[in-house]
Amino acid sequence: MYVHNLNCGWLQHDFVRNRFRLEDADDVRKVQALGVAEIYIDTERGLDPDALPAPAAAPKPLTEPLTKPRTKPRTKPLTEPLTEQPPAETLPARDAPAIHTHTKSASRLERARSLHREATQIVRGMLGDIRLGKQIEMEKVEPLVGRIVDSIFSDQDALLPLARLKQHDSYTFQHSVSVCALMTAFARTLEVPREKIREIAIGALLHDVGKARVPDEILNKPGKLTDAEFDRMKNHVVQSKIILMATPGISPIALDVAAQHHERFDGTGYPNKLAGDQISLYGRMGAIVDVYDAITSDRVYHKGKPPTEALRKLLEWSANHFEPRLVKAFIRSVGIYPTGALVRLESKRLAVVQAQHGDKPMQPKVKLIFHTAGHYLQPDDIDLRRSQDRIVGYEDFADWNIDPLRWLPQ
Repeated sequence: MYVHNLNCGWLQHDFVRNRFRLEDADDVRKVQALGVAEIYIDTERGLDPDALPAPAAAPKPLTEPLTKPRTKPRTKPLTEPLTEQPPAETLPARDAPAIHTHTKSASRLERARSLHREATQIVRGMLGDIRLGKQIEMEKVEPLVGRIVDSIFSDQDALLPLARLKQHDSYTFQHSVSVCALMTAFARTLEVPREKIREIAIGALLHDVGKARVPDEILNKPGKLTDAEFDRMKNHVVQSKIILMATPGISPIALDVAAQHHERFDGTGYPNKLAGDQISLYGRMGAIVDVYDAITSDRVYHKGKPPTEALRKLLEWSANHFEPRLVKAFIRSVGIYPTGALVRLESKRLAVVQAQHGDKPMQPKVKLIFHTAGHYLQPDDIDLRRSQDRIVGYEDFADWNIDPLRWLPQ
């Protein structure tokens, strides 16, 4: 089966991620040892125990339909083997977590693209309104954030790859959308209650609204900022707080995300040089996500770093700037080689990451598409956990003139 959610905190298990394919008895025993009451499975990526025939020795009629409603998954205990193997290799029914299925729409990628475009347009219009002295329209923000949160919870691999793709002239707007999506996935990994995740996501989407009060010549300057210009740029955090405090319906959680995302764990951040627990959990999370998205993005003055290098930098900076526990949790939420990333294999073939293995983060499922000799391959899905090939590095789609949208997981 493909585990969609272990339903326990990330500190409670040894798996690198909460989502992975559960294929052998050792993994079954690890899940059993967690003592969780229920798990969620994805029947698009793995087996559906309800769709398997009952064992010949103990036939059991199906009394419920095989088709699960998408909006309200059904809970059912696992009481029979998943495959034709000895009973000793299966999870005993008395200790088995309940299993929920998770189904995905065939048009999930197109729906994610539409949501990403809509979110970018709303943020662009919102910053334009702020420059004209207008107030943020929460009646537009709240439904949008609700759809982003729903998208991440149902299938984060559809929206997060899109969040990494940005255009130079839309960076400010798309950065806000990316931080919102990443913060939602991060909070979900930390098992934050969903009602709080919604407030975190609102703060993430609005964290940079103060940039509407920074002149374009500073915001988009291709060269190094002068000290005076940098002070003006840093003031966007104060301006974000002022704007949001004047916005009806903004929660303290959302305000913390926006007002504290440039504070640092060692007290070297701005605007208030808060340190340690003086920074809320949401501010500490926002600092990590904001930096990750910024350094992995191409900008007018900066070539984005590969995700693998960005994660190494976050780990390095966790000695001072970021809380180490949270950095490790963030890495769990996005993966070492994120879904949608282009990677180079030892065989000199290029592949796009399609899905993660929680227990083998360096061996995801990938789609082979190109050879470094300069020609496309017949697309082929392979599981690196069962292959002699291995990832040797991250590649940039632009360097090979490959359209990333064409190869995102469908």
